[in-house]
Amino acid sequence: MTLETDLLSSRIDASLETTSRVRDCLPQIESATHHMIEALQRGGTVWTAGNGGSAAQAMHISEELVGRYRRTRRGLSAASLVADPTALTCIANDFGFEHVFSRQVEGLARSGDLLLVLSTSGNSDNIVNALQVARQQGVSTIGLLGGDGGQCKPLCDVSICIPNNDSALIQDAHQLVLHLICEAIDAWAEETDKRHE
Repeated sequence: MTLETDLLSSRIDASLETTSRVRDCLPQIESATHHMIEALQRGGTVWTAGNGGSAAQAMHISEELVGRYRRTRRGLSAASLVADPTALTCIANDFGFEHVFSRQVEGLARSGDLLLVLSTSGNSDNIVNALQVARQQGVSTIGLLGGDGGQCKPLCDVSICIPNNDSALIQDAHQLVLHLICEAIDAWAEETDKRHE
C-alpha cells in the first residue's frame, strides 16, 4: 500500500467511526424532525444557517425541503440565510460579520418558524447571535453541532452534538443527520399529501 492509500484508508475509518455515533443521537434527531414538521404544519418556514462547509450543508437541506429528497411530494417552506450574497455582504459591511444571520432572522423569521443551524464548534459568533434573536422572536431552534455543543447548545430547543473535534469528521456526520431528517420529513409529507388527495 502507498502512503496515499494508507492516508485515505485511515480517513475512511475515522469517518465511519464518527458517523456510527449518529445512532446514539437518534432521540435528538427524532425530536428535531418533530419540531420541523410542527413548524411546517402550522405554515412556518425552516431557515438554515452555517459557515463554510456548514453553509453548504445549510443550503443543501433547504433545497431538499423545497425541491425533493427521494420522494415526489409538495414543496416545503425552507430557505437558507447563506444564499443571498447581497444581504450577507451588506450586513457584514454595515454591522459586522457576526450579525450576518441575526439581522436576517430579525427581518425575515416570524414566530412559528424554525431556525436550523450548523456549527462544528458551536461557538461561531454569527450563529450564536442568530440563535439569540430567534429565541427572542418565538422561533424554534435546532443545532447540529460538534464537540460539547459550545455556546450554541443552551440556545437550541434541540441540539444534536457529534462527539468529535475534527470539523471534517463532524460534517460527515452532519450530512448523515440531514439526510435522516429529510428521509423522515419526506415520508410525513408524502403521507399527508395522500390524505388530501
